[in-house]
Amino acid sequence: MDARVITPRYSVSPQISAEDLPAIAAAGFKTVICNRPDEEVPPSHQAEAIRAAAEAEGLRFEVLPLTHQTMTPENVALQRELYEGCEGPVLAYCASGTRCSVVWALSQACDMCADDILEKTSAAGYQLDGLRPALDSLADS
Repeated sequence: MDARVITPRYSVSPQISAEDLPAIAAAGFKTVICNRPDEEVPPSHQAEAIRAAAEAEGLRFEVLPLTHQTMTPENVALQRELYEGCEGPVLAYCASGTRCSVVWALSQACDMCADDILEKTSAAGYQLDGLRPALDSLADS
């Protein structure tokens, strides 16, 4: 597991495996969000396999597969609802953690300035400067 902290409540990670779930629970995460479509991974890494391991560790598990095409305002809002509606720290994962960072950034555009959002994602290792126009546009709307 390579959890990268965006905020104290929201971290992102590249693809996890069922074997990572004990360490994820031990690290204090309460919810895991899968943002990776099953079509991208073998059965051993698909959402239901990870769900079973997460739930065996007492973790809440949510699935919101994201692609460029499905990064809609509705899904951005749903991701925010998923992580704000949980009891503690959240770990969201996808292939590299980038999608999880992008969806978080977009969900924060009305509450934080683009500089602060991009600083947080950059500190976690995700250079999302190309999102600045979208963040500014969302902040203006």
